Amino acid sequence: MAEIAPFRGILYQPRPGGDVSRFLSPPYDVISESERAELAASDPHNSVRLILPKDPVGGDTDARYPAAAQLLAEWLHDGTLRRDDRPAIYRYHQTFTPPGDRAASPVTRRGFICRIRLHRFEEQIVLPHERTLAGPKADRLKLKRATRAHLSQVFGLFADPTCSIDAAFATLDASPPDLHGSTGDGVEHCLFRLVDPVAQDQVMTVLRDKRIYIADGHHRYETMLALRDELQKEPGYLGPASSVDYGTIFLCKASDPGLLVFPTHRVIHGLPGFDFADVLHRAAAFFTIEERPTPTAAETRDTLAKKGRTAPTFLLAAQGRAAYLSLRPDADLSAVPSLKGPCVLQKLDVTLLHALLLEGILGIDRAAQEAQTHLRYIKDTEKALAESRAPGVQAVWLMNPTPVEQVMAVADAGQVMPQKSTYFYPKLASGLVLNPLDPREPVDRVPSFQKWP
Repeated sequence: MAEIAPFRGILYQPRPGGDVSRFLSPPYDVISESERAELAASDPHNSVRLILPKDPVGGDTDARYPAAAQLLAEWLHDGTLRRDDRPAIYRYHQTFTPPGDRAASPVTRRGFICRIRLHRFEEQIVLPHERTLAGPKADRLKLKRATRAHLSQVFGLFADPTCSIDAAFATLDASPPDLHGSTGDGVEHCLFRLVDPVAQDQVMTVLRDKRIYIADGHHRYETMLALRDELQKEPGYLGPASSVDYGTIFLCKASDPGLLVFPTHRVIHGLPGFDFADVLHRAAAFFTIEERPTPTAAETRDTLAKKGRTAPTFLLAAQGRAAYLSLRPDADLSAVPSLKGPCVLQKLDVTLLHALLLEGILGIDRAAQEAQTHLRYIKDTEKALAESRAPGVQAVWLMNPTPVEQVMAVADAGQVMPQKSTYFYPKLASGLVLNPLDPREPVDRVPSFQKWP
């Protein structure tokens, strides 16, 4: 199934000791304008200048893409960035303290960065789990097209219940990293180069019978496919052995103890005729309802988790009022059009939230959701509760996270969830490894079980 390969990545040249903190940034889609300015000011070579190039003042906004390409070329020329001499699979550790729990001990999420042969979703090798938006895909494609590089990775999961992949990385995991750095969210990032061909073959062999589930980066993956299709038409394209037939991905075991998933809450605003009491009245056809004083963030998480073990449960918070809604055991979902299909969808909190409450009661249909009309998203529970009292906000729907097992089950069923259904924490750092694209360049190493003529 999945075919991965090592590659000669482009990496920052670190300070003595391997520290690259000053170059790292979060993924482009979680950086606010103020955060972008702060990162760009922190160092003239911070990766945010590549992944989120600034619009020219008073000029064509599309000019930022060739400007990023020029910057990449300059950094390669002056030695800020350098391409590795040997193909590697890049072992990647992220060590962090889970947010919201001050007593928690640090945990480490382990995975690796590699190339992966690109497949369309209908081929059932790389599987999505949520819908995408047109705007981000157009932006990412223009940037990739200009820079001829994958500047960051898709985040993928694979099932490995026996942990057979770990043996290939055992020596590296006990060694000092080649590069390390911390980001503003308190996460420590460590990168190691796996260059031993025998160990690389071990990793490639384990993945050969696996499906890959996209955890984060659906937009990036779809733009990798689009750019591949463009580059395949260029002179010198080598066919299936060309490096442009591969994307860049971070792969993590679905059972990794450092794999955390948090919810993304929904903020409602500007909706004509919104009325808290009417929403609860109409929701009573499907949910048992318990009104309470607005809880704290900790109480919200605890109560949602407790109630969620019995039935899908949400908290509706609106201008000082709050109510928990739990799906009734006798709720008749058969007449809800958007819940037709595999039964796995009827067990998902996020699908029920969108189908029964956002669409069915509030009238925010799928097109409006994709356009984010009357709807926006917020990840932090404490901030979400504060937002529920903010001027201009009508309500906030708070929910439990989607378990990894459900994410994979939805993908296996060939289904997708609404946008922002999952929030895998922490985010991958941008700036660790860049993957150059050239249709005339062969992939660095193919698996021993796959040889091209």
